[in-house]
Amino acid sequence: MSKIIAFAGKGGVGKTTVATLVVRYMAAMGKSPILAVDADPNSNLGETMGLDVPTTIGDIRETYMKNPQEIPSGMDKINYLELLVEQSLIEKPDFDLLVMGRQEGQGCYCMVNNILNNFTDKLSNHYKYMIVDNEAGMEHLSRRTSGKVDMLFLVTDYALRGLRAVRRIHGMLDKLKLDVENVAIIVSRGPEELSDAFLEEVKEIGIPIAGIIPNDPALLEFDMERKSLLELPDDSPSVVATQKLMDEYSPVA
Repeated sequence: MSKIIAFAGKGGVGKTTVATLVVRYMAAMGKSPILAVDADPNSNLGETMGLDVPTTIGDIRETYMKNPQEIPSGMDKINYLELLVEQSLIEKPDFDLLVMGRQEGQGCYCMVNNILNNFTDKLSNHYKYMIVDNEAGMEHLSRRTSGKVDMLFLVTDYALRGLRAVRRIHGMLDKLKLDVENVAIIVSRGPEELSDAFLEEVKEIGIPIAGIIPNDPALLEFDMERKSLLELPDDSPSVVATQKLMDEYSPVA
């Protein structure tokens, strides 16, 4: 079974950037096979990696729901949907990317969701590591049949609003039927020294800070030039900070 490293946090705090930096770290460490999963409906993990995403799991679900009878001769619906998921997988030398995409429209999606969730669960078992970029509600993780997360990073920017979102996410973990082995905070775009007010809020939440990703000018430069963050130089401050926190807090072996 793959080891799962997951990320959650409110929109705009740099969660997807951090997830991409971790994929870069894992690939550089030779920790293949890696499955990166974009489970945020506002899907942009592929964009930060410089990848085009032609098809998402949401696209497959919606297409099937519009015409559930349109299945090739000789195939049942389970094999058909599983084939479509395999075809949507973006394969790269160091990792593969699976994009969950948009949420459900109107109607009952229980059957097709169960098929897709069970298959993505089975698919993940072919990888040594799975890195999941989640929405704040962590709906994708809560649907997984295994419910196991080895390392959950709650990402905030250097603002109390982001940190209070971390508090809310942490507070709902017990309701999600997730088996989370380790949980820690990552501060994105943070200074070297955090303020007393910020640290006091962290203390009240009761989970440690794994690391601080500094305000790295290269991140903005790469974004403006539409360059993949996977190509950041080794001495980039954000890359150095990611290596440090992953060496200390990840389940990488």
